[in-house]
Amino acid sequence: MAAASPLEHLLVAADQALRSLFAPSQAARPFPSPATSDLGASKLTDSEKRQSAALMRVNHAGEVSAQALYHGQALFARDNANRDMLLRAAREEADHLAWCEQRIQELGGRTSVLNPLFYAGSFAIGALAAAVNDKVSLGFVSETERQVEKHLEDHLAKLPPADRNSRAVLESMKHDEIHHGEAARAAGGADLPEPVKALMFATSRVMTVTSYWI
Repeated sequence: MAAASPLEHLLVAADQALRSLFAPSQAARPFPSPATSDLGASKLTDSEKRQSAALMRVNHAGEVSAQALYHGQALFARDNANRDMLLRAAREEADHLAWCEQRIQELGGRTSVLNPLFYAGSFAIGALAAAVNDKVSLGFVSETERQVEKHLEDHLAKLPPADRNSRAVLESMKHDEIHHGEAARAAGGADLPEPVKALMFATSRVMTVTSYWI
């Protein structure tokens, strides 16, 4: 079978963007179940629902950004094995997107109106990292997932104790993010300079703060 042309890769990337932003998210894996039975949002106060919905909106925006990041990196990956790894990770992140979306709906919340902006910015960052070389691109994955892991730990601490459904989602996401980071390092991801890591953290903070409210 002939390799896909650059135009075909661009068309696939455009289709991925439209699906991530505007199509109802569909998960390949079941919605994570809490360790103990939970009646869902009905056990939460109105204040707890709003808190959980805002936190899950942030995580949904993060998964939109993750989709874009991986798609941008895969588009410009030089090595086919690395491209396949990035696309596998993107498919798992698509599960996260669907889980967050479902939980937000259950809580009576909404997704961020800034998601198209987050997607565009993250896609550009992923493409730029991949354009340097695959080692830098994979290093970017590793550092991103390390920061996401810390972010999820923070949100797990902020969730209302009664919201075990949202907690199950975030714990499943955290497990996948750790795996993605380990896979990127094993594939030869470079350790990024500290100023780059700091810039990545600052950028993620902007997304986190704005998507919590907007």
